[in-house]
Amino acid sequence: MRETGGRKPPLVADRRYGGQPKAAAKPKVAAKPRVARRPARRAPLPVRLVAGLFRAVWRVIWGIGWRLAAMGAIVTGLATLYFYAQLPPLDTLIDARTRGSVTMLDREGQVFAWRGETFGGTITADTVSPELKNAIVATEDKRFYRHLGISPRGIASAVRINLAEGRGPLEGNGGSTITQQVAKLICLGVPYDPKAWKSEADYEADCRQSSLMRKIKEVPFSFAMEAKYGKDSILTLYLNRAYLGAGARGFEAASQRYFGKSANEVGPAEAAMLAGLLKAPTRYAPTANLQRAQDRAAVVLGLMHEQDFLTDAQYRDALANPARLSKAAEARAGGYFADWVMDAGPAFLTQDTTEDVIIRTTLDQSIQKRAEEALSYVFETKVKAGSKAQAAIVVMSADGAVRAMVGGRDSTVSGAFNRATQAIRQTGSTFKPFVYAAALDMGYTMNSLIDDSPITLYVKGSGEWTPKNYEPEFRGLMTLTDALASSINTATVRLSQAVGLDAVRQVAADFGLQSELAQGPAIVLGSSGATLLDMTGAYAGILNGGSSVHPYGLLELRIQGDDVSLMGQEGGMGERVISENAARQLTYMMTQVIERGTGRRARIEGHEAAGKTGTTSDYRDAWFIGFTADYVVGVWMGNDDNKPLTGVTGGGLPAEIWHEVVTRIAADLPPTPLPMIRPEDLPPPEYVGQTWQAGGGADPYAGQLQPYPGQAAPQTQPAPAGGESLVDILTNILGRRN
Repeated sequence: MRETGGRKPPLVADRRYGGQPKAAAKPKVAAKPRVARRPARRAPLPVRLVAGLFRAVWRVIWGIGWRLAAMGAIVTGLATLYFYAQLPPLDTLIDARTRGSVTMLDREGQVFAWRGETFGGTITADTVSPELKNAIVATEDKRFYRHLGISPRGIASAVRINLAEGRGPLEGNGGSTITQQVAKLICLGVPYDPKAWKSEADYEADCRQSSLMRKIKEVPFSFAMEAKYGKDSILTLYLNRAYLGAGARGFEAASQRYFGKSANEVGPAEAAMLAGLLKAPTRYAPTANLQRAQDRAAVVLGLMHEQDFLTDAQYRDALANPARLSKAAEARAGGYFADWVMDAGPAFLTQDTTEDVIIRTTLDQSIQKRAEEALSYVFETKVKAGSKAQAAIVVMSADGAVRAMVGGRDSTVSGAFNRATQAIRQTGSTFKPFVYAAALDMGYTMNSLIDDSPITLYVKGSGEWTPKNYEPEFRGLMTLTDALASSINTATVRLSQAVGLDAVRQVAADFGLQSELAQGPAIVLGSSGATLLDMTGAYAGILNGGSSVHPYGLLELRIQGDDVSLMGQEGGMGERVISENAARQLTYMMTQVIERGTGRRARIEGHEAAGKTGTTSDYRDAWFIGFTADYVVGVWMGNDDNKPLTGVTGGGLPAEIWHEVVTRIAADLPPTPLPMIRPEDLPPPEYVGQTWQAGGGADPYAGQLQPYPGQAAPQTQPAPAGGESLVDILTNILGRRN
């Protein structure tokens, strides 16, 4: 055997078979020993029982649940089909008001007030301003165009908020979609029946109530509306049916009322304010509180910006320039006047109208605003803080056309107690001009003399009555002009006895004092009651030359859209009460009240003015009524509870209010002289004699003319109380005295 390199050659098995030799086999790896698997541990028996019970209950619940869900879906579907078939055509739902509206125009044809429920006309989702459409969607239902009528997410969120705030799940936030809100607005298809409801307000309140059954009913009704009308038509209903405060029904009416423009034209700031009203129309109405409305609009603008309806620039601009009211809405002029006109017209065309009515009136908004400003100025600067005193103002033309009316210190109201037309108060010395009017109409003149000295009259049923003057001293003989200028009670009573109380009462009634007049002699000192409107109308009769007037505010009434007038002017000048000569003398006498008498605080520089003060017993009422050549203005002041005023007379605060009103009105008017007769145009003075006879009884010389000492008696002056000449009267008097 041969050796190689000192190593033995590998052993090779004998090749017994042909072919290639097989590769050496790999060594086997020992297998891992098999570990015996332990049997699984079973849960304790109680656990297995509970789990089995849970699985059984779940199978029952699931079985019942899906069946109930299926049944609910079927019922909802059937209810949806039912409501779908019941829903009326869309156009019948746009304006379903049972009451109409009254729109009032001033003397220039401008809108100044609305009453009832105003509907501005149909506006659609296609024609409304895009900003307003976006504001409504952003505020009320941001998923409006993505849901089928209800929003489960919105409802769940509302329930969570209500529970978190301690309310019931359906109280407060309702999570209603716009579709559901429209369903409420149309009362789930239940029409208003006057026989079933006390009023439309009760019907609407019931429609707005939330309950579980009503919420359930809303679901298929909303589905039916979505299927029948579609999104834009539902939004159209919402635009026209939503109540937005101040009597405005629908966004078109609200836009016209607050901004004086169509809802098609509003910008982002105005749109946000209108959309903000949906949350609480009365609270957020800009006519109630503009700042609060603007704050609410800012919230809406924020929602619009978050939802990409406004760019950053548009958002900043809208915040910097918030919406403001139109001039008419801002002024809210003539609330008392509008209420008076509504009461003056027939109810079926005003308070109870089922039509939309247009009333053209006599109101002058400029004068109205100035009267309101004058009243506010005097109360702010000259009335003690905390005073409960009230005041009223009426401004009218000589024919009785009312140009302004303020029925109380709060001038921006509607439906409030109107002290200018509803308060019947004692007139005080503002009644005295009717005594002098009766005398002048009988033939006395402003130069006639009357005695200011103590006088006592016997009043049947009351005994002796002795009138007193404001100042204790007596002045003796004075002209009628002086007696009226100084408001002398004793002289006025003497004059009334001369002409007769029946004549005085007749003149006052013919001039328009319609309340029951007192029967006793105290009537001449203003013991009878009257409204400020009637008193101002009576003074208008003096300005116009002696003819009565019936105060009026309505010029024309017609149905909106019609050219034919249903009513024309109600009121104006009537029959003559006193002669023009008497009226012109009385006008001069009343100028002296302002120039040198009790009404000096009412004097207007550069303008002739006539008037009369009035203060009732115990200072319960204070008046000043007067006129320039252009307007008659009446002012009353007092307490609603009839308590005495503190240190207020007609020549004080009422005269100052009158002065402020007339000064503001006359600022734009050229000075015009009053039509009057002056003393130098008349004969010399005469004396109206009357003395008290001891033991009571009427003065036998009452009503007789006597010569003024030192004056020659005019022979041609007719006797006022009869057809005798002055010579005959003097002869008779001397004969009696002898």
